[in-house]
Amino acid sequence: MAIRISIDRLLVERGMSVGDFADAIGITPANVAVLKNGRAKAVRFSTLDAICRVLDCQPGDLLHYDE
Repeated sequence: MAIRISIDRLLVERGMSVGDFADAIGITPANVAVLKNGRAKAVRFSTLDAICRVLDCQPGDLLHYDE
């Protein structure tokens, strides 16, 4: 997939664990792993909104396009 989601870097910068992050955005740690590993086929806007709220970032800070 050409779209990458960069959660790892932001979690390190914010000092958050995957478990704390998953709890804060309301998804399971397994689903966070799916996002982190590039296996997600889609991301709901409500999930993207929660991620941006918790990590205090913009969608462009998370989503990157690679050819």
